Amino acid sequence: MAVDGHAAVPHGTAHLPFGNGERPLARFPQKRPLILQTSRPPQLETPFAVFDEGLLTPNDAFFVRYHLSDLSTDLDARSHRVDVGGLVDRALSLSLADLQRDFPAVELVAVNQCSGNGRGLVAPRVAGGQLGNGAMGNARWHGVPLRAVLERAGVKAGARQVVFDGLDQPAAASVPDFVKALDLDHVLQGEVLLAWGMNGQALPFLNGYPLRLVVPGYYGTYWIKHLSRITVTDSVFDGYWMSKAYRIPDTACGCVAPGAKPDRTRPIGRLNVRSFVTSHADGAVVRANAPVRLRGIAFDGGSGIASVAITRDGGSTWQPAQLGEDLGRYSFRGWQAEVALPPGVHAIGARATSQNGEVQPLEPQWNPAGYRRNVVETVHIEARA
Repeated sequence: MAVDGHAAVPHGTAHLPFGNGERPLARFPQKRPLILQTSRPPQLETPFAVFDEGLLTPNDAFFVRYHLSDLSTDLDARSHRVDVGGLVDRALSLSLADLQRDFPAVELVAVNQCSGNGRGLVAPRVAGGQLGNGAMGNARWHGVPLRAVLERAGVKAGARQVVFDGLDQPAAASVPDFVKALDLDHVLQGEVLLAWGMNGQALPFLNGYPLRLVVPGYYGTYWIKHLSRITVTDSVFDGYWMSKAYRIPDTACGCVAPGAKPDRTRPIGRLNVRSFVTSHADGAVVRANAPVRLRGIAFDGGSGIASVAITRDGGSTWQPAQLGEDLGRYSFRGWQAEVALPPGVHAIGARATSQNGEVQPLEPQWNPAGYRRNVVETVHIEARA
């Protein structure tokens, strides 16, 4: 598949809800205008209004996150191969046609969310991409379970982790290649996919064409794009992007006091529970004392959403929302609630509870990298008589 470069085409301006939040909108190949964070490597955020269009995020609006800037723009699905090696009985070199013909295909709806989604809202501010809440998306992924491929290769006794690499490369020798790892026990549960399809179409180039790893319930750092190599190991992989980067405080909440440094850290893992109001933007105006239908989304790391509650007064009181269609435990879950607001400005928030009992916090939980933000977000709506 040939893509004619990655130069952004200017397409207006977006205003993210924090200081210094003005960003250009830019159009890249196969994408509608998205919020441009960086162009090399490409980092594109989804305008938040997209999430009110439906539970599945359109391919052309799906966010983009790369770490390395050396990207081949001329990939051919017919010649692409993924090599499987390491601690296996039979090394494999599989084409996309091999995967589609020789293994059982499955579909699964899952949220892919950047670890730093919402980082621009963190206070005190932290280093890293200053993102709004658009570094996430929900799609129907089509592919084969990685477990089936490893069963074909035959995993040897003593195997502990599976390591993944893609075709994106560092622009300089001093930059470590972006390589990630998952525990073998996790992979053998069967839900990690080698995916070539997204919402009924081939993957867009900037979302991993022609093959990517899909890790349901886990942050996007594990979802390797342009997947080319899978290696089974007998030890814990200690590459930079596992041992140094994408780590959170090793505390119960994954947080520390604002400004503090953690004594110990651990790799980031599952998504925490989160919800948003999507029907109204901050500053929206509605008619006072008339019915207003609020809508939104909620998701977590795979236990599923048990309930969503709505506050109209910044958290003093709550009312239950009605949950919508269930596309699976890794998907966005829609919700709605009807309210009538007296004249004035009202602080509207949504708070989700997972099936495992996890509840969104009312106060932000801080860490030095700005990861895993899931505080109840507030939208201010003015009701006018």
